[in-house]
Order: sequence, then structure tokens, then C-alpha cells
Amino acid sequence: MSVTAADAHVTHPPLPGARTGRDPDRAIKRGPSRVPPEVVAATQRDRLYDALVHTVAQKGFGNARVGDICQAAGVTRPAFYALFEGKEDAFLATYRHGIGVLWEVMEGAYTTAPDWRTGIRGGIGVLLSVLAAVPSFAVMAVVEIDAAGPAARREREELLERFHRFFAEAPHRDQVPAELVSSIIGGIYSTIYRAVAGGRVAELPGLLPTLTYFALVPFLGREEAADELVDRIDPLIVNPPCAPVAAARRPRLIE
Repeated sequence: MSVTAADAHVTHPPLPGARTGRDPDRAIKRGPSRVPPEVVAATQRDRLYDALVHTVAQKGFGNARVGDICQAAGVTRPAFYALFEGKEDAFLATYRHGIGVLWEVMEGAYTTAPDWRTGIRGGIGVLLSVLAAVPSFAVMAVVEIDAAGPAARREREELLERFHRFFAEAPHRDQVPAELVSSIIGGIYSTIYRAVAGGRVAELPGLLPTLTYFALVPFLGREEAADELVDRIDPLIVNPPCAPVAAARRPRLIE
């Protein structure tokens, strides 16, 4: 039961890092030009987004210099500082732009699904597929954000809070504490983080069955959620022999 961005029929603008900063299609010719200044600035900004992602992914946020980013983008330092206050400001702008793209495709997969379960699977699926397709952005946004300062980390926390939106219509939502939803979101993020930090970005789509099961089980129960794990988990883990005894010793969230 896997899903990809293509399966979900989702189209989206390029994620920062999907192109090189010096992409010839965005070259700005020197000399007299009738291209409006705002168009030039927007093109330079896009090129700097891509250049920052690649530079930070390769060198790390701490070692990446404004000069490195400008060189990778083919943009002058004065042009950089006309758009951003500095490296941290550029990182935040790039992160916000990229997260906006990710949010759009996730919401698209979720809201067009026929039911909540399919929507959750689709949302997680496109998240994993899009990150795997642009490894440099995954490294920059998931791992290097830790080094980008407190403002960047606050942006991440705000993003994780936004993910509660995908659980608002879950079955039995009123029986599941908000803290548990936060734990589900945090657990999914931590799993993605470990894969990206470990250099396994290409393997992210393979995490879909496990992460979908993890997201569904508090709302649907183990047996129904385990459909996501066909051929991937021992049945005894889903239905251990002591399950009735264990259930009798704690309150049940789902009847």
C-alpha cells in the first residue's frame, strides 16, 4: 500500500534545491534589458534558494559562507544583501518557501482523498517522496536547521504544530489526547530525521508502511492499522498472545 507524489496526481513548483543555482534557464543577460527589476529580483531570489540549499547540504550551515552561496547562484553579494539581511535570513526564507511547497502537496493529497485513512497515507507518502527526490533540501531542512539558530528552530516547531490539522478529522479523535497526537507527529519527524542524517534519503519512501501504521493505530486499532504492514511485520507483534490481558489492564482509547 505505497503511494508516491505521482500516484497522488500532485503537481507542485520546484522544491528549493531541485535545480542548480546557475540553471541556464534562469540566466539574466548582462547589458541593457527590458526585464522589470522585480522580475530580476525574483529570479535572483530563486537562484539563491537553490544555491543555499546545495551549499548548506554540502558544507553544513556553520561552514557555508555568503560568498559560497553567491558563487553557486551566480549572483553578486550586493544583490544577495538587497534580498536578505544575511545567511540566517536567507536560510529562513528558503526554508519557508520549501515548506510551503511541501505543505501544498501534502494538503492536496490529504484533502482529495476519499477518507481520512487514505488522506493520511497520501500525505505521508508525498512528503517522503518529495524529500527523497530532492536530497539536498531534505538535509538542509531536516538536519541543518538545528544549526541555523533559534528562529529556525521555532519555525520547525510551528510547522510540527500545523501537522495537527491532519488529525482533526480522525476517527475517535475525542478519545485521543492532544499529547499523543504530538507524539505521533514527533515520532514521524524523528524517523525521517534519522534516515536523512544517516545518508538514507533515497530510502524515505520505504518508510511509508511503518509511518502510516504508527499514525493510524491510536485511532483505528492495531488490527485495522496493520493492513499497512502486510508482509512487513510478524503477526504476533500486531496481535500478541497476551493482548487481551494487556487490554484489560489499561483504558482503551478505541472500542
